[in-house]
Amino acid sequence: MTETTATPTSDRQRPDPEIARSWLLVNATQTDRFDAAARSRADQIVLDIEDAVDPKAKPEARQGVVDWLEKGGRAWVRINDHSTPFWSDDVDALRGLPGLLGVMLAKTEAGEHVTETYDRLGSSVPVLALVESALGIELAPSIASARGAFRLAFGSGDYRRDTGTSADDMAMSYPRSRLVIASRIGDLPGPIDGPTVGSSHPVLREQAGIAVALGLTGKLCLDVEQLPVINEVISPTPSDTAWARDFLADFEGRGRIIRDGSDLPRLGRAQKIDRLARAFGVQPSS
Repeated sequence: MTETTATPTSDRQRPDPEIARSWLLVNATQTDRFDAAARSRADQIVLDIEDAVDPKAKPEARQGVVDWLEKGGRAWVRINDHSTPFWSDDVDALRGLPGLLGVMLAKTEAGEHVTETYDRLGSSVPVLALVESALGIELAPSIASARGAFRLAFGSGDYRRDTGTSADDMAMSYPRSRLVIASRIGDLPGPIDGPTVGSSHPVLREQAGIAVALGLTGKLCLDVEQLPVINEVISPTPSDTAWARDFLADFEGRGRIIRDGSDLPRLGRAQKIDRLARAFGVQPSS
């Protein structure tokens, strides 16, 4: 394992995790990548000690994460699922670390998995539930409503392996939509889509656009090259930002008077676009 010194991510202001678009997964055995990930354009980084790590290498990988966080690093950590013996070791090792922003709980299949993780970590660390199976998708509303649940994410690769579903957009629309509905039921921010495998930016742009159309508001990513595309597609467009600010200015100018039944839905959309545009630094088109 390579010795690293953590670079605090406070040098770069990141969007709040509730609205974070790009979630960069970093293999926890590759500690030499941690600092570069922290300096990247990712809205949030996730050090992965689950699927990316061979079982025999998990203790060393876990310790590498702990060491980096203790030296000033700040990140989320994807921990092993509740059914494995690694889960207990993960939460015990991470509990109380100041640099731990939250955990991504792999293969979440019950609300109790979220709550037990949350309680073991000290009831102050948010739990991002990664849903990766047919059972998890069907129980998504109870997972989203569990105490400690912060946001849902879609483990699309494992879901396909579990169900035999193809990667076709139509086939994947049900689980994605299910997570969107569950997030609304649980009063959580929009869910995070699974990663797109490959280096094709047009494919990534298309996949991110489909996720946005279905109501997802973030995306896992596997490489820093994907970050600019994900951040752009999931952000409001300059033209939408211009429309939103024009609408809000007009609404204020007429004394906030509702003229017809379409005003309230448009007001809500304009306020959301304006809020996200300001958070992401999107400037309106002229």
